[in-house]
Amino acid sequence: MASESLLPGQPVPLPRGPVPSLGSGLYIKDGQVRASLVGIPRYEGSTLTISRMRPHPPAPNSVILGTITRLSPLQAMVSISVVDGVPLAPGEEFTGVIRTQDIRATEKDKVKIGDCFRGGDVVKGMVISLGDARSYYITTARNDLGVIFATSEASATMEPVSWQEMRCPRTGRIEKRKCAKPDNL
Repeated sequence: MASESLLPGQPVPLPRGPVPSLGSGLYIKDGQVRASLVGIPRYEGSTLTISRMRPHPPAPNSVILGTITRLSPLQAMVSISVVDGVPLAPGEEFTGVIRTQDIRATEKDKVKIGDCFRGGDVVKGMVISLGDARSYYITTARNDLGVIFATSEASATMEPVSWQEMRCPRTGRIEKRKCAKPDNL
């Protein structure tokens, strides 16, 4: 059985043979075993269960998703809403800081925050340290880290055209961003 995380309602892949006894987090509908919780199916003895995935606070090397909430000339503030693929409960978001020196791996002295992020951008980053008492330090200095979702001034979802530019499909206008390389490329 694959160790893929399932969403509620998704069918659970089972090995051939009789249906195992079902534990918590599973149910049968239309003759098919389905998940009732977000999680990974596991065998506990002869019983198949899905235990609830618990969110945890960010730690160094945790991959996060968050929204840019505030910009200053030296840093961008991020509201962290997903840690290592597990969404946090509403109202339990953490705060992160992306400093200018943590945006790119090269030419760190030429980075301008306004050319990399805008308020409301959804960013994929990695925690580099616990920072101060209020926030975590985050980096986007890898190809797969950066802006993954942005809205243009014309309220359209933007498309990445290079690692530092996104285009509005409605107007064709290009805006600067530090883009994350898509997972499928």
